[in-house]
Amino acid sequence: GAEALIRWVGANGKMVSPAEFIPLAEETGLIVQIGQWVVDTACVQLRRWQDAPATRHLTIAINVSAKQFRQPDFVAQLGASITGHGIDASGLKLELTESVILGEVEDTIQRMQQLRKLGIRFALDDFGTGYSSLSYLRRLPIDQLKIDQSFIRDMINDASSQAIVRAILAMSGSLAIEVIAEGVETLSQRDLLLENGCILFQGYLFGRPMPLAEWSPNLSAMV
Repeated sequence: GAEALIRWVGANGKMVSPAEFIPLAEETGLIVQIGQWVVDTACVQLRRWQDAPATRHLTIAINVSAKQFRQPDFVAQLGASITGHGIDASGLKLELTESVILGEVEDTIQRMQQLRKLGIRFALDDFGTGYSSLSYLRRLPIDQLKIDQSFIRDMINDASSQAIVRAILAMSGSLAIEVIAEGVETLSQRDLLLENGCILFQGYLFGRPMPLAEWSPNLSAMV
């Protein structure tokens, strides 16, 4: 599958970093409209994949901000997008950070359960960087944990990072939660992760972010 990343090309034709425009969008509230556009755009692409036998198995992940997730009509709007585009929602994955999930735990659980009924899957993004209580993890319908890239980057030369990665893998295994290692850039990192039982990866070793038009030919060569 793939993760959908939003990019903005400025009037000068140069790429504007998300680090510049996302905080501004959060501050002005435009992040909600942007988030809905991302949802609809992802659904359009997912429908195309699901219509073709060779790509029917692919999934697409989108990041959801706290402000968007807490909108009173978020569940209803997402359901309308799924129905309107006629997609199998099991191909759609929402990536939430620990700060989003644990902002209002009971409300989070209720919303996630409602979305789960639609068939949507969930990934806990940047895991290990927040201050979450692990007791909440067993209550949330999480399908995947994404180990933050800071641990992956340091694990080759840092015993503490290695220990944290091993602990996350062991805990996730006992909870039947998949683990994705983020930020894998070298074969050494990949091999060490494989030795410790991690089999799902994301990072520059496998591919850099690219426009869909460039990604699709690569996909055709792989399937």
